[in-house]
This record gives sequence, structure tokens and C-alpha cells, in this order.
Amino acid sequence: MARALRREGWDCVLVARGEERLRPLAEELGAEWEVCDVGDRQAVERTAAAVLERHPAISLLVNNAGVPGRGTFLRTTPERIEEVTRTNYLGGVWCLRAFLPALEAAAPSDVVNLVSVAGTVTAGAGGPYTASKHAQLAFSRSIAAELKQRGIRVHTILPGFVETEGFPQRTRFGRRLSTLVVEPELVAERVLAALGRNRSEVFVPRWYRIAPLAQALVPGAVARIASRGIRPAGD
Repeated sequence: MARALRREGWDCVLVARGEERLRPLAEELGAEWEVCDVGDRQAVERTAAAVLERHPAISLLVNNAGVPGRGTFLRTTPERIEEVTRTNYLGGVWCLRAFLPALEAAAPSDVVNLVSVAGTVTAGAGGPYTASKHAQLAFSRSIAAELKQRGIRVHTILPGFVETEGFPQRTRFGRRLSTLVVEPELVAERVLAALGRNRSEVFVPRWYRIAPLAQALVPGAVARIASRGIRPAGD
């Protein structure tokens, strides 16, 4: 996403938890950077204050932080459930609130929330992750109406399976189903298209639009499919 924005001429401030990967990328792109765990509200407020001191007007906020949360609510540790919820859902809330003055100063401006198709369907085997994405989707949709009055557009991006270091999908699905997995460059491309065309919700790939329809029309079937990924106790 950062590389795609830089190619389009954007000046970027990159934010992530790990300096060991953040600094080299920022140097490669000639971008500014800040180390911050977006799941920590006080850390987000400190980081935003530092950035806003240099950039009182910001045209684009991309909420892209996410951690995996495979496992059920009953088997996943409480600490992991809290981390997934703080990062995947609350991180976007805290970042929006902290950077809102700069977004208003630059209006018309944009917010991009990288959600997931998982936020539109049930998935018992990935309960904590799915729940965090349901919450993030609801946040993104509800804040859109509120921010519209302030001249800020919200773009909700809903990718399916994407191959990244944090989410190694191809090893999970194997060669036969690897065609279901896309590269992060496609997501970045669709984000730029959403910004250019002012699209409010974008599925990546587009055929994932069927997921929320299936959830609404045949919820029982979706629940049965999802339950197959849950192993009995003791396995």
C-alpha cells in the first residue's frame, strides 16, 4: 500500500509496531515513520500528536493493521482475544479519533479501512478474528455517515485470502486451492481505484460479493460449513 501510494506521488508517514521492518521500508520510499502499536490508545494519541505537529493537515488515513486470530472463543487465550480485538477493531477507532483534526483540516479527505470478507460471514474456527472484523465493518459503515458531514469520505475494503507474512495463506490451502489467494499488490490497486472513483465498499476479488449474500440468504448453510473447521474437544 505504501509503495502504491508513493508511486502516485503521495507523501507518506508509515506507522507500525516493528522498527526493524518499518525503517528500511521508509528509507526505501523516502517516507517518514513512527513506531506505534495501534492497539494501545495512549500510544496512538502520542504518535498522532507528533505527526500532527509536522503535518496539521492530512489527506488520507489508511487503517491497515491486523493480526490473525485463528481458533475458537473457548480455546483461544483471553490475552489473544484482547490483542485481536484491540488491533483489528479498536486500532482503527483510536487512529481515526486521533487524526481527525488533521483530516478535517485537509477536507475533502479520505479514510480507508482494510476490513475483510470475514467481517461479512460467520466462521466458527476463527471466531475472535471474525468477530473483530464484524466490529470493524460496523465501525467503518457507521462512521461513514458521520464523517460525510465533515467532508471526509470513508472507503471500506473487504479482501478475501491475501498472501502476506502475517497471513501465509497458500501453505494453508495447498496447491489445488491456491487460486483463491491473491497478492497484496491487487489489494493496493483496488484501494487506489476506490479513492479515485469514490467507492464506498470494495471486495477483493470482486466475486467475494457473494459471501454477504450467502450469509443473508442461507445462514444455516453458512453456519454448517463454518462448523466443519471446528475440531471436537480433545483433538
